[in-house]
Amino acid sequence: MNLKIKDTIFNDFPILESERLIFRAYKKKDAPIAFAIRSDKRVMQYMDTITPKTIEDSEKRIADIETSFNEKNGITWAIVEKKSNTLIGDFGFWKFDKQNNRGEIGYILSPSFWRLGYMKEAMNTLIRFGFNELKLHSIEANVNTENENSKRLLLSVGFKLEAHFRENYFFEGKYLDSLIYSLLQSDLKNNGD
Repeated sequence: MNLKIKDTIFNDFPILESERLIFRAYKKKDAPIAFAIRSDKRVMQYMDTITPKTIEDSEKRIADIETSFNEKNGITWAIVEKKSNTLIGDFGFWKFDKQNNRGEIGYILSPSFWRLGYMKEAMNTLIRFGFNELKLHSIEANVNTENENSKRLLLSVGFKLEAHFRENYFFEGKYLDSLIYSLLQSDLKNNGD
């Protein structure tokens, strides 16, 4: 049994693709589109994180993503629609619990591309990467209790509700509840994947 995240993945950024999407590293020139996505109130409604105020804030986030990759602490892909060659969101394993081979995911998608199956396509591709290439044992998603779309998406790709933490997160002057969903590598195997 493998008991260690495969960190040789961090030697070169892995560019991946699915039927309609390309997953690549963020570039500084992506900052204006990344800013447009993350400054949209519909996108940030359940993110429980600071909304960027300027393109420079998005440039800093991109630099932080690059640093996290270089330090082998996380990996975030810019999601690009093949047909239009447009940046439409991102998906990342942004935090690893290396002792327990567990990765926490985060994801975001431009509202112009909602309800087209793009994030499910991204999840299916990148979750398999997490298990098959990074050698994770489990994947976690921390979700705002009111984010019905994210909850449905996670359940649709096999995640299970693992915990409901009451008022465990302080954001913008109030305590919020969190839902923790998880997917085990064995869950995919048991589903024939």
